[in-house]
Amino acid sequence: MESTPFGRVITAMVTPMHQDGSIDYEGLQRLAVHLADHGHDGLLVNGTTGESPTTTDDEDYACVQAVVEAVGDRVSVMAGCGTNDTEHSARAAREMVARGADSLLVVTPYYNKPPQDCILEHFRLVAEAGDGTPVMLYDIPGRTGTALTTDTIRRAAEIEHVKALKDAKGDFFEASRLMAETDLLWYSGDDIVNLAHLAQGATGIVSVVGHVAGDLYAEMIAAVDSGDLPLARKIHTRLIPAVDAIMHTSQGAIQAKAALKMLGIIESDQLRMPLRQGPPEHAERLRAGLTASGLI
Repeated sequence: MESTPFGRVITAMVTPMHQDGSIDYEGLQRLAVHLADHGHDGLLVNGTTGESPTTTDDEDYACVQAVVEAVGDRVSVMAGCGTNDTEHSARAAREMVARGADSLLVVTPYYNKPPQDCILEHFRLVAEAGDGTPVMLYDIPGRTGTALTTDTIRRAAEIEHVKALKDAKGDFFEASRLMAETDLLWYSGDDIVNLAHLAQGATGIVSVVGHVAGDLYAEMIAAVDSGDLPLARKIHTRLIPAVDAIMHTSQGAIQAKAALKMLGIIESDQLRMPLRQGPPEHAERLRAGLTASGLI
């Protein structure tokens, strides 16, 4: 696969934690190595799946540094720095670049629901703070409460260093229009529709299920690249039970950590409140889904 500044198979990493809720940095590095060994050419640190709403700034910076030290010579390391506070986001961008991040993920400001022109200025200021580091924007209105309009994305594509968009909105016609009209690299931000995005020209994926299916997603992208859509569909179909079990049973970070513990990749599936481990029936559904997809 031809690479990009971000990679093409990217997983939004969970943040392993000890039973007391402190971050297991050694476990984080082991997970990064595992993912780099299994199909990934990019990793996202401090995304929502990494529980960024409940980790501190110092923890976020330490996580970036730990992953860069573990696999920075093998994969592109992207750091989530977006918040609903522009100065906070810009400061985080500077700090994460200083720790070795190769690129930055900037989500639409959430909860305060700024107008579109304010969102554009937010993106511009955070991108400037990255001092030339490539930036991927993140459009996920289900979490932020505000969707990026087509015109806003067109204008954002003109901001220096904004190079990509992670799409978790699911408007496929808009996505295809913007892929045709801009130079943005397009990424699926929802495992449920990875194949749909790739089939109409997306560059890659930013995944949760990639924690356990990185090799298969790399094969899917290679199949689409080569025009072998039947093989890409076969991989998609194989992964339906795993995607369903991880993304539809509960919250993604909860199920991803449970899957990684189940497979012996991390020692604990501890989370920080308001997230917590699911009940036994969730684990049973997860095991069944991973088994049906051939991942156990």
